[in-house]
Amino acid sequence: MNLPNLLTLLRLFLVPVIFYALAKELFVVALLIFFVAAITDALDGWIARRYRLQTRLGAVLDPLADKLLVVTTVITLTWLQRIPLWVTVAIISRDLLIVGGSLLYLLLIGKFSIRPTPLSKWNTALQFVVIVLVLLSAACHWRVPLLPVFALVFLMAIVSGGQYVWVWSRKAIAQEGGSSES
Repeated sequence: MNLPNLLTLLRLFLVPVIFYALAKELFVVALLIFFVAAITDALDGWIARRYRLQTRLGAVLDPLADKLLVVTTVITLTWLQRIPLWVTVAIISRDLLIVGGSLLYLLLIGKFSIRPTPLSKWNTALQFVVIVLVLLSAACHWRVPLLPVFALVFLMAIVSGGQYVWVWSRKAIAQEGGSSES
């Protein structure tokens, strides 16, 4: 087990801790733990690329850890009425679309590899930012107008989800076209 994978596992282990802190409305604690988790997300990828420590395990665990972190935190913050339901529905729908599309592609076309697009990376970063802003607002009792940020997260979820559909559809068409000619 290398350092990037250990950092990813740490992020996974922090998910229930963040949930607990949020459930108890310990927003400062949740903010600090989320910040540590976000740093591990940045560090694991950088270390893996910089020192050529990428592994198949890391390629699976890293996006899983990101999704569990974001979805758990967003659902809990929605339950606490800190994030609107429509934002959470957009985030989760996008993730379900990607997972469902992956399974459908695997069943109909065959093996594939998921590589996050730059837009997808921006989407995840924006989700992290909105979570930090919501936690900061709750921890510091600030009345910050978050509606524009929520709208941006909503739009980004739709656009980046649509990009995956477009990219995978083109790959499926190309794959089917190539296999029917042989």
